[in-house]
Amino acid sequence: MGDKSKILIIGGTGYIGKFVVEASAKSGHPTFALARESTISDPVKGKLIEGFKNSGVTILIGDLNDHESLVKAIKQVDVVISTVGHLQLADQTKIIAAIKEAGNVKRFFPSEFGNDVDRTRAVEPAKSAFATKAQIRRAIEAERIPYTYVSSNYFAGYSLPTLVQPGATAPPRDKVIILGDGNAKAVFNYEKDIGTYTIKSVDDPRTLNKILYIKPPKNIYSFNELVALWEKKIGKTLEKEYVSEEQLVKQIQESPIPINVLLSINHSIFVKGDQTYFEIEPSFGVEASELYPDVKYTTVEEFLDQFV
Repeated sequence: MGDKSKILIIGGTGYIGKFVVEASAKSGHPTFALARESTISDPVKGKLIEGFKNSGVTILIGDLNDHESLVKAIKQVDVVISTVGHLQLADQTKIIAAIKEAGNVKRFFPSEFGNDVDRTRAVEPAKSAFATKAQIRRAIEAERIPYTYVSSNYFAGYSLPTLVQPGATAPPRDKVIILGDGNAKAVFNYEKDIGTYTIKSVDDPRTLNKILYIKPPKNIYSFNELVALWEKKIGKTLEKEYVSEEQLVKQIQESPIPINVLLSINHSIFVKGDQTYFEIEPSFGVEASELYPDVKYTTVEEFLDQFV
């Protein structure tokens, strides 16, 4: 393997970004995080930045809107990982332009970390969000930049603490709302494991110009199976209310931002089954738990134990 690649993370203080930064620092890769001046002085994000520094991360001052700062940062590394949030997805064309000018990047990971956007059958507004990610993929391919797209499916820390119940702050104890017929399979991954698998793939030739799917066998559940597992854990049968696709689509259309975004993502996952309806073909994809059997991932069952 030789020396470990130097990694720059853009968007490192974001939801999934911090897990990627931590995994990179922990794995012994020289790790750099791009941060704006305003982020460093922010009371909450500033604490994260301090934590990064304590883990040995080098903080580089820069901004997506400052081309020179991007080029300067990118010239210091081998691999660029973008974990920018929803509102900055389209701005990744600026990262692509800077990578192109720098000319030294061995691999770019755009901000994905969800469904495989080339294989979704979503309704609006999720449809547009997925389309933006797909446009970024096409731009990377057009510029012939080496890439890996990480399709990590559903964040466990986001969905499992409430068992995907809208507006809830804890998992259900009496009644549960199930989307669609509850039979479509979804994949739930612990964020820390997503960070670990992502960093593992950075210098791996098997993941070059491929989609890295994170679909560990013990984390694939339908809504009905998830509810059954939870019922078993709490020793109680819950009252179930099924929401038809028609009802859900109506709810999406009538809900404000960001509720409509979340509902439409859930429609794609739990009604359409967009995370699991297709086979991973070697021509376009590889699966993380198969490539890295040494990673001891957190299972859905283990993750739920903390809420019992």
